[in-house]
Amino acid sequence: MITKDAETVAPAAPAPPAYEPRPDERKRKHRAWDEAPRWQIYVPLGIYLLFTLIPFYWILLFALRPAGSTSLVPWPMTFEHFDKVWTERSFGTYFQNSVLIAVATLVMTTLVALAGGYALARFDFRIKRGFMLALLCSQFVPGALLLVPLFQIFAELRMINSLASVVIAETVFQLPLSMILISGFIRNVPYSLEEAAWVDGCNRFDAFRIVVLPLLRPGLIAVGSFAFVHAWNHFLFALMFLSDQSKQTIPVGLNTLLSSDSVDLGALAAGGIIAAVPVVVVFAFIQKWLITGFSAGAVKG
Repeated sequence: MITKDAETVAPAAPAPPAYEPRPDERKRKHRAWDEAPRWQIYVPLGIYLLFTLIPFYWILLFALRPAGSTSLVPWPMTFEHFDKVWTERSFGTYFQNSVLIAVATLVMTTLVALAGGYALARFDFRIKRGFMLALLCSQFVPGALLLVPLFQIFAELRMINSLASVVIAETVFQLPLSMILISGFIRNVPYSLEEAAWVDGCNRFDAFRIVVLPLLRPGLIAVGSFAFVHAWNHFLFALMFLSDQSKQTIPVGLNTLLSSDSVDLGALAAGGIIAAVPVVVVFAFIQKWLITGFSAGAVKG
Protein backbone atom coordinates (compact mmCIF):
# COMPACT_ATOMS: atom_id res chain seq x y z
CA MET A 1 0.00 0.00 0.00
CA ILE A 2 1.33 3.30 -1.04
CA THR A 3 1.30 5.89 1.65
CA LYS A 4 0.27 9.45 1.13
CA ASP A 5 3.77 10.62 1.88
CA ALA A 6 5.15 8.51 -0.95
CA GLU A 7 2.79 10.13 -3.40
CA THR A 8 4.06 13.59 -2.66
CA VAL A 9 6.63 14.85 -5.14
CA ALA A 10 9.70 16.65 -3.93
CA PRO A 11 9.82 20.29 -5.01
CA ALA A 12 11.98 21.03 -8.02
CA ALA A 13 15.30 22.66 -7.36
CA PRO A 14 15.39 26.36 -8.32
CA ALA A 15 17.00 27.13 -11.67
CA PRO A 16 20.35 28.88 -11.52
CA PRO A 17 20.07 32.62 -12.06
CA ALA A 18 20.70 33.83 -15.60
CA TYR A 19 23.97 35.59 -16.17
CA GLU A 20 23.61 39.35 -16.14
CA PRO A 21 26.51 41.41 -17.43
CA ARG A 22 27.93 44.01 -15.14
CA PRO A 23 27.02 47.66 -15.82
CA ASP A 24 30.46 48.41 -17.27
CA GLU A 25 30.17 45.42 -19.64
CA ARG A 26 26.73 46.55 -20.80
CA LYS A 27 28.07 50.05 -21.34
CA ARG A 28 31.01 48.79 -23.40
CA LYS A 29 28.73 46.57 -25.48
CA HIS A 30 26.30 49.42 -26.05
CA ARG A 31 29.08 51.73 -27.18
CA ALA A 32 30.55 49.09 -29.45
CA TRP A 33 27.33 48.52 -31.35
CA ASP A 34 25.29 51.72 -31.08
CA GLU A 35 27.77 54.58 -30.77
CA ALA A 36 30.42 55.67 -33.23
CA PRO A 37 33.90 56.60 -32.02
CA ARG A 38 34.27 60.24 -31.10
CA TRP A 39 36.64 61.03 -33.96
CA GLN A 40 34.00 59.90 -36.48
CA ILE A 41 31.69 62.57 -35.04
CA TYR A 42 34.06 65.45 -34.37
CA VAL A 43 36.10 65.24 -37.58
CA PRO A 44 33.12 65.72 -39.97
CA LEU A 45 31.69 68.41 -37.69
CA GLY A 46 35.04 70.18 -37.60
CA ILE A 47 35.34 70.10 -41.40
CA TYR A 48 31.79 71.39 -41.77
CA LEU A 49 32.45 74.16 -39.23
CA LEU A 50 35.63 75.11 -41.06
CA PHE A 51 33.89 75.45 -44.42
CA THR A 52 31.08 77.41 -42.73
CA LEU A 53 33.25 79.91 -40.87
CA ILE A 54 35.81 80.62 -43.61
CA PRO A 55 33.35 82.65 -45.77
CA PHE A 56 32.30 84.69 -42.71
CA TYR A 57 35.92 85.39 -41.83
CA TRP A 58 36.61 86.36 -45.44
CA ILE A 59 33.75 88.87 -45.40
CA LEU A 60 34.97 90.33 -42.11
CA LEU A 61 38.49 90.51 -43.53
CA PHE A 62 37.46 92.57 -46.56
CA ALA A 63 35.12 94.76 -44.50
CA LEU A 64 37.62 95.61 -41.73
CA ARG A 65 40.98 95.86 -43.48
CA PRO A 66 42.03 99.03 -45.38
CA ALA A 67 41.42 99.30 -49.11
CA GLY A 68 44.25 97.81 -51.18
CA SER A 69 45.57 95.69 -48.32
CA THR A 70 46.38 92.02 -48.95
CA SER A 71 46.85 91.02 -45.31
CA LEU A 72 45.12 87.88 -44.05
CA VAL A 73 44.55 89.58 -40.69
CA PRO A 74 42.31 92.68 -40.47
CA TRP A 75 44.95 94.85 -38.86
CA PRO A 76 45.11 97.80 -38.70
CA MET A 77 41.33 97.66 -38.39
CA THR A 78 39.29 100.30 -40.17
CA PHE A 79 35.58 101.09 -40.50
CA GLU A 80 35.88 103.24 -43.61
CA HIS A 81 33.94 100.72 -45.72
CA PHE A 82 30.99 100.78 -43.30
CA ASP A 83 31.00 104.59 -43.28
CA LYS A 84 31.12 104.62 -47.07
CA VAL A 85 28.14 102.32 -47.65
CA TRP A 86 26.09 103.87 -44.82
CA THR A 87 26.48 107.49 -45.96
CA GLU A 88 27.63 107.61 -49.59
CA ARG A 89 25.69 104.53 -50.76
CA SER A 90 22.51 105.41 -48.77
CA PHE A 91 22.49 102.15 -46.82
CA GLY A 92 21.03 104.04 -43.87
CA THR A 93 17.89 104.69 -45.95
CA TYR A 94 17.87 101.15 -47.32
CA PHE A 95 18.13 99.77 -43.79
CA GLN A 96 15.17 101.84 -42.59
CA ASN A 97 13.03 100.76 -45.56
CA SER A 98 13.90 97.10 -45.00
CA VAL A 99 12.97 97.34 -41.32
CA LEU A 100 9.59 98.91 -42.14
CA ILE A 101 8.78 96.30 -44.80
CA ALA A 102 9.91 93.34 -42.70
CA VAL A 103 8.07 94.43 -39.54
CA ALA A 104 4.87 95.28 -41.44
CA THR A 105 5.02 91.92 -43.25
CA LEU A 106 5.52 90.14 -39.93
CA VAL A 107 2.47 91.81 -38.37
CA MET A 108 0.14 91.37 -41.34
CA THR A 109 1.18 87.78 -42.04
CA THR A 110 0.79 86.75 -38.40
CA LEU A 111 -2.64 88.36 -37.96
CA VAL A 112 -4.16 87.04 -41.19
CA ALA A 113 -2.59 83.60 -40.81
CA LEU A 114 -3.84 83.42 -37.21
CA ALA A 115 -7.44 84.02 -38.29
CA GLY A 116 -7.20 81.64 -41.26
CA GLY A 117 -5.37 78.97 -39.28
CA TYR A 118 -8.03 79.05 -36.54
CA ALA A 119 -10.76 78.57 -39.14
CA LEU A 120 -8.91 75.60 -40.67
CA ALA A 121 -8.28 74.02 -37.28
CA ARG A 122 -11.66 74.50 -35.59
CA PHE A 123 -14.31 74.57 -38.36
CA ASP A 124 -15.42 72.01 -40.92
CA PHE A 125 -16.69 73.18 -44.31
CA ARG A 126 -17.16 71.56 -47.70
CA ILE A 127 -14.11 72.88 -49.51
CA LYS A 128 -11.75 72.51 -46.57
CA ARG A 129 -9.70 69.69 -48.11
CA GLY A 130 -9.56 71.44 -51.47
CA PHE A 131 -8.53 74.68 -49.81
CA MET A 132 -5.73 72.95 -47.89
CA LEU A 133 -4.58 71.29 -51.10
CA ALA A 134 -4.54 74.66 -52.86
CA LEU A 135 -2.45 76.13 -50.04
CA LEU A 136 0.05 73.28 -50.34
CA CYS A 137 0.22 73.52 -54.13
CA SER A 138 0.82 77.26 -53.95
CA GLN A 139 4.18 76.55 -52.31
CA PHE A 140 5.42 75.12 -55.62
CA VAL A 141 4.75 78.41 -57.45
CA PRO A 142 7.90 80.57 -57.67
CA GLY A 143 7.60 84.20 -56.73
CA ALA A 144 8.66 85.32 -60.22
CA LEU A 145 5.33 84.07 -61.64
CA LEU A 146 3.48 86.49 -59.35
CA LEU A 147 5.32 89.56 -60.59
CA VAL A 148 3.19 90.28 -63.68
CA PRO A 149 -0.30 89.94 -62.09
CA LEU A 150 0.77 91.77 -58.94
CA PHE A 151 2.36 94.56 -60.98
CA GLN A 152 -0.86 95.01 -62.98
CA ILE A 153 -2.96 95.07 -59.80
CA PHE A 154 -0.71 97.60 -58.09
CA ALA A 155 -0.59 99.72 -61.24
CA GLU A 156 -4.40 99.87 -61.31
CA LEU A 157 -4.42 100.80 -57.62
CA ARG A 158 -1.62 103.35 -58.17
CA MET A 159 0.55 101.65 -55.56
CA ILE A 160 3.70 101.24 -57.68
CA ASN A 161 6.77 102.78 -56.02
CA SER A 162 5.29 102.51 -52.53
CA LEU A 163 6.45 100.38 -49.61
CA ALA A 164 2.87 99.18 -49.12
CA SER A 165 2.98 97.29 -52.43
CA VAL A 166 6.01 95.29 -51.30
CA VAL A 167 4.41 94.58 -47.91
CA ILE A 168 1.22 93.27 -49.56
CA ALA A 169 3.18 91.15 -52.03
CA GLU A 170 5.35 89.66 -49.30
CA THR A 171 2.29 88.94 -47.15
CA VAL A 172 0.50 87.20 -50.01
CA PHE A 173 3.57 85.10 -50.70
CA GLN A 174 3.97 84.10 -47.02
CA LEU A 175 0.34 83.43 -46.11
CA PRO A 176 -0.15 79.85 -47.40
CA LEU A 177 2.68 78.29 -45.43
CA SER A 178 1.95 80.45 -42.37
CA MET A 179 -1.71 79.39 -42.31
CA ILE A 180 -0.77 75.72 -42.58
CA LEU A 181 1.73 76.01 -39.72
CA ILE A 182 -0.57 77.96 -37.40
CA SER A 183 -3.47 75.57 -38.04
CA GLY A 184 -1.19 72.75 -36.89
CA PHE A 185 -0.27 74.68 -33.74
CA ILE A 186 -3.94 75.34 -32.92
CA ARG A 187 -4.85 71.66 -33.39
CA ASN A 188 -2.33 70.80 -30.69
CA VAL A 189 -4.31 72.93 -28.19
CA PRO A 190 -7.08 70.77 -26.65
CA TYR A 191 -10.53 71.86 -27.75
CA SER A 192 -11.80 71.15 -24.23
CA LEU A 193 -9.95 74.24 -22.96
CA GLU A 194 -12.08 76.48 -25.14
CA GLU A 195 -15.25 74.65 -24.15
CA ALA A 196 -14.38 75.17 -20.47
CA ALA A 197 -13.95 78.89 -21.14
CA TRP A 198 -17.38 78.98 -22.86
CA VAL A 199 -18.93 77.36 -19.82
CA ASP A 200 -17.37 80.08 -17.66
CA GLY A 201 -19.12 82.75 -19.75
CA CYS A 202 -16.54 83.65 -22.43
CA ASN A 203 -17.54 84.01 -26.05
CA ARG A 204 -15.47 82.43 -28.81
CA PHE A 205 -13.19 85.44 -29.30
CA ASP A 206 -12.53 85.89 -25.57
CA ALA A 207 -11.87 82.17 -25.13
CA PHE A 208 -9.39 82.27 -27.99
CA ARG A 209 -7.69 85.41 -26.65
CA ILE A 210 -7.50 84.28 -23.03
CA VAL A 211 -6.94 80.53 -23.35
CA VAL A 212 -5.57 79.61 -26.78
CA LEU A 213 -3.48 82.61 -27.76
CA PRO A 214 -0.98 82.41 -24.84
CA LEU A 215 -0.33 78.75 -25.73
CA LEU A 216 0.50 79.69 -29.32
CA ARG A 217 3.49 81.88 -28.44
CA PRO A 218 6.18 79.49 -29.79
CA GLY A 219 4.22 78.95 -32.99
CA LEU A 220 3.58 82.65 -33.53
CA ILE A 221 7.26 83.43 -32.98
CA ALA A 222 8.25 80.74 -35.49
CA VAL A 223 5.84 81.98 -38.16
CA GLY A 224 6.64 85.65 -37.52
CA SER A 225 10.39 85.12 -37.66
CA PHE A 226 10.06 83.17 -40.90
CA ALA A 227 8.03 86.00 -42.44
CA PHE A 228 10.47 88.65 -41.15
CA VAL A 229 13.56 86.93 -42.54
CA HIS A 230 11.95 86.25 -45.92
CA ALA A 231 10.78 89.86 -46.28
CA TRP A 232 14.18 91.14 -45.19
CA ASN A 233 16.10 89.07 -47.72
CA HIS A 234 13.67 89.10 -50.65
CA PHE A 235 14.99 90.84 -53.74
CA LEU A 236 12.48 90.50 -56.59
CA PHE A 237 9.46 92.37 -55.22
CA ALA A 238 11.48 95.38 -54.05
CA LEU A 239 13.32 95.52 -57.38
CA MET A 240 10.16 95.41 -59.49
CA PHE A 241 7.74 97.53 -57.44
CA LEU A 242 10.11 100.25 -56.16
CA SER A 243 11.70 102.55 -58.71
CA ASP A 244 12.74 105.43 -56.48
CA GLN A 245 16.20 104.97 -54.97
CA SER A 246 15.09 106.47 -51.65
CA LYS A 247 12.60 103.60 -51.25
CA GLN A 248 14.89 100.69 -52.07
CA THR A 249 15.78 97.95 -49.61
CA ILE A 250 19.03 96.33 -48.43
CA PRO A 251 19.11 93.49 -51.04
CA VAL A 252 18.60 95.96 -53.89
CA GLY A 253 21.22 98.24 -52.35
CA LEU A 254 23.73 95.37 -52.36
CA ASN A 255 23.00 94.86 -56.04
CA THR A 256 23.90 98.51 -56.76
CA LEU A 257 27.41 97.86 -55.41
CA LEU A 258 28.06 95.50 -58.33
CA SER A 259 29.08 96.94 -61.69
CA SER A 260 30.39 95.53 -64.94
CA ASP A 261 33.67 97.48 -64.69
CA SER A 262 34.78 96.89 -61.10
CA VAL A 263 33.54 95.75 -57.72
CA ASP A 264 34.40 97.43 -54.44
CA LEU A 265 34.89 94.30 -52.35
CA GLY A 266 35.32 96.23 -49.10
CA ALA A 267 32.03 98.12 -49.54
CA LEU A 268 30.25 94.95 -50.69
CA ALA A 269 31.48 93.02 -47.65
CA ALA A 270 30.46 95.84 -45.29
CA GLY A 271 27.01 95.95 -46.87
CA GLY A 272 26.66 92.19 -46.49
CA ILE A 273 27.48 92.41 -42.79
CA ILE A 274 24.95 95.22 -42.32
CA ALA A 275 22.34 93.04 -44.03
CA ALA A 276 23.17 89.95 -41.95
CA VAL A 277 23.46 91.47 -38.46
CA PRO A 278 19.70 92.07 -37.83
CA VAL A 279 18.81 88.51 -38.85
CA VAL A 280 21.54 87.05 -36.64
CA VAL A 281 20.43 89.18 -33.67
CA VAL A 282 16.78 88.20 -34.12
CA PHE A 283 17.55 84.48 -34.27
CA ALA A 284 19.91 84.73 -31.31
CA PHE A 285 17.04 85.96 -29.12
CA ILE A 286 14.23 83.73 -30.43
CA GLN A 287 16.03 80.45 -31.15
CA LYS A 288 14.51 78.71 -28.10
CA TRP A 289 10.94 79.58 -29.07
CA LEU A 290 11.68 78.98 -32.75
CA ILE A 291 12.78 75.37 -32.23
CA THR A 292 9.87 74.73 -29.86
CA GLY A 293 7.39 76.24 -32.30
CA PHE A 294 8.47 74.27 -35.34
CA SER A 295 8.61 71.00 -33.38
CA ALA A 296 5.13 71.63 -31.96
CA GLY A 297 3.67 72.33 -35.37
CA ALA A 298 5.19 69.18 -36.84
CA VAL A 299 3.46 66.80 -34.39
CA LYS A 300 -0.03 67.05 -35.86
CA GLY A 301 -1.50 68.83 -38.81
